[in-house]
Amino acid sequence: MEDYLRNTIPNLKPFDYNRHFKSHFINQDWVLVNGISKKKSVYNFKEDHILEISRKASVIKTSWTLSISNIFSIETEDGLITVKAYFKDDDVLVLNHQNKKEFALFINTTNYSEDLNTIEDVQSFLKEKYKQKVSNLIYDHEFYYIEKSKEFGPFTVEELSEKVKSDIISPYCFVRDINEHDYSKRLRIYDLIKEL
Repeated sequence: MEDYLRNTIPNLKPFDYNRHFKSHFINQDWVLVNGISKKKSVYNFKEDHILEISRKASVIKTSWTLSISNIFSIETEDGLITVKAYFKDDDVLVLNHQNKKEFALFINTTNYSEDLNTIEDVQSFLKEKYKQKVSNLIYDHEFYYIEKSKEFGPFTVEELSEKVKSDIISPYCFVRDINEHDYSKRLRIYDLIKEL
């Protein structure tokens, strides 16, 4: 993967046909983030190798093919381009142009009720998505806390929250994830509770 892409969007995973094709790629409404403020484009890759690109009232039909594991050829207005496909997660697709230092970023809006028409809409979508993801991770995870130089735990955030409500512990006690070895992140119970 190109360094510029890795630096711009870290933790990308290559398109995996068995994992992504049917459930995450085909027949999904992918909103192109690049240039969304000028014109909104929605890409839908069909199983019959038809690519439908919707812009306002018009729909352009073109073609796409999967060449090698995660390399696609797409017929565009500018001719045939070759891209490598990556997923940031299930709803964020990146197509990295193979002949230029460019990539296209897409968001899957198939199961999203709001319209994405502006950069602000995209920012709201991503903020809500990752806020929910963080809440779910925190909610299911366990932490140790330290108070008066003694360590206690592990406890879930819900258990820690109950201890704070009952005035058993201070919300300002430092916590560490069960997979961490020290409290160097300076995270407090208060920080965990406000994310829920």
